[in-house]
Amino acid sequence: MLGNSMHRQVLILAIAQALFQTVSVLVMTIGGLAGSHIADRPELGTLPIATMFLGTASAMFPASAWMARVGRRPGFLLGTLLGALGGVIAAYGVWTGSLAVLAFGTFLVGTYQSFAQFYRFAASEVADDAFRPRAISLVMAGGVIAALLGPSLAQSGGTMLPVLYTGSFLILSAVSLLATAVLLTLHMPHSRADQVDSRQGRRWKDIVLQPAYLVALFGASTGYGVMILAMTATPIAMVHHHHELATAATVIQLHVLGMFLPSFFTGSLIARYGVLRVMFTGVLLLAGHVAMAWSGTGFNSFASALVLLGVGWNFLFIGGTTLLTSTYAPAEKSRAQATNDMTIFAVGLSCSFGAGALLQGLGWQMLNLLLLPWLGIAALAIAWLGMQQSEKALARN
Repeated sequence: MLGNSMHRQVLILAIAQALFQTVSVLVMTIGGLAGSHIADRPELGTLPIATMFLGTASAMFPASAWMARVGRRPGFLLGTLLGALGGVIAAYGVWTGSLAVLAFGTFLVGTYQSFAQFYRFAASEVADDAFRPRAISLVMAGGVIAALLGPSLAQSGGTMLPVLYTGSFLILSAVSLLATAVLLTLHMPHSRADQVDSRQGRRWKDIVLQPAYLVALFGASTGYGVMILAMTATPIAMVHHHHELATAATVIQLHVLGMFLPSFFTGSLIARYGVLRVMFTGVLLLAGHVAMAWSGTGFNSFASALVLLGVGWNFLFIGGTTLLTSTYAPAEKSRAQATNDMTIFAVGLSCSFGAGALLQGLGWQMLNLLLLPWLGIAALAIAWLGMQQSEKALARN
């Protein structure tokens, strides 16, 4: 019944998203632990996670530009193959005790992530106006599967081979190859007219300096940066506070469920209450994460904090993506989307690399307290755009 309809393409993209997020969550679960296991200094333990985000940020513009020429599908397939290669290299790095090789492997996994970040935009392109918010949300909901698979695969692969965590990265390669098979069924016809149109439209500065674009970018960057900083630090902090790896994996699992389970209804909430209200609620939920982090270092405190962190990220990230799609014309999408995602992952890179040093120097609770000023600025920015839009609406009436 779905045939080649937009619903079928969104389903394929959602499955691809689930597999990609499984890879990403796997690295987030054991990347810092594997790095800490072979690093000379504790603050370098999160380097494999940081290089994953470096790979994403550095490949974002080339990935977008290349897909503008050859189409989404070839780019998505190249991304999965880079992920498979990265997993093998990372496994070799762990096996030989080389942090540099491990980091290079996760860098390649990051380039996979740079292509995969366009799955949600591809969903918005195959959907009509009425279905677009739900299409974006449903693709993001693919991460629910990742919440179940990622930490479990990371944990089971951790002891699969004599050298800890080697098997986890080999599993990562297998999941990436499975994503290749899924994306071979994707059909997004590429028109040569798109190549011509991509040279038209407004200047880059005129797109980026729109108030709505800036708030969408800052909101999504806030959600992603806060989430990455806390999520990267969590497994290391839990082990430091005498929790087992299995317990830390469970908390990450709950966190990723919090990230993606709301995606089944986030689009409907945006349609009913408006994107800015949903984004503002996301900021409040992230503030709730900080409060729960301060409540203690037991399992319940970690779990509650990370669930709130996930839901808050979901509202800000999906809300920011939805708001962003209203700020550019089809001819401008390549520049607008790449600028947005490159900025987000540059923030993620800084937060993932800084997590180890901040955790080492400040501890888990003080690290989270530093997030409150950032969240306050995000709340003010969203409220400001809301007032701007209200004044324009009154002027039109």
